Amino acid sequence: MSANTVDAAVYGHCHETPASEGYLYPELLRLLAASPPTDKRLFEIGVGSGFTARDLCKQGFEVAGIEPSADGVALARQNAPDALIEAGSAYDDLASKYGRFQTVFALEVIEHLYSPRLFAKSAFDLLEDGGHLIVSTPFHGYFKNLMLAATGKLDDHFTALWDHGHIKFWSRKTLGALLEEAGFRNIQFSYAGRFYPISRSFFACAQR
Repeated sequence: MSANTVDAAVYGHCHETPASEGYLYPELLRLLAASPPTDKRLFEIGVGSGFTARDLCKQGFEVAGIEPSADGVALARQNAPDALIEAGSAYDDLASKYGRFQTVFALEVIEHLYSPRLFAKSAFDLLEDGGHLIVSTPFHGYFKNLMLAATGKLDDHFTALWDHGHIKFWSRKTLGALLEEAGFRNIQFSYAGRFYPISRSFFACAQR
């Protein structure tokens, strides 16, 4: 089975829930406001259940996006009828099909991917020169991991028993290195959920 096939199962509409959107969405809006696309067009890699696409459409954005599984596409279209959602992979040549955008984003996707470098390249190619990629992923830092160990919650957090769960555990250093390697610049980080240094997730906003 190829990594592309495996990832279709891994990140197919498992990464976004109303609960996670509750703390991710406000930070996404803040980052969009900091560098707003002039044409209001956004592209989402991994639309999940479609809640974020739905809410962004209500804010006046035009959202296009992909989701790898047929079931995921059907669910996302049901929840976000005003968005353009089609079947596709983070590894596809998305720019050839959809053109280029000023803003591309992916929420809680990259931790599920076997080949994050292919994701980074696909996202880079989707962006116009000067455009921005916004990525969120669960936060891992020394103090948070120490707290997990001290409270006996490492097994719950890094569980091997979650089918199609997280397989990459990103820090600012590793995510920054991935994006720099792909050609991104002006990488900035922010946090969402709880408070730093025990935040639930963190965001990287990077410029092509």
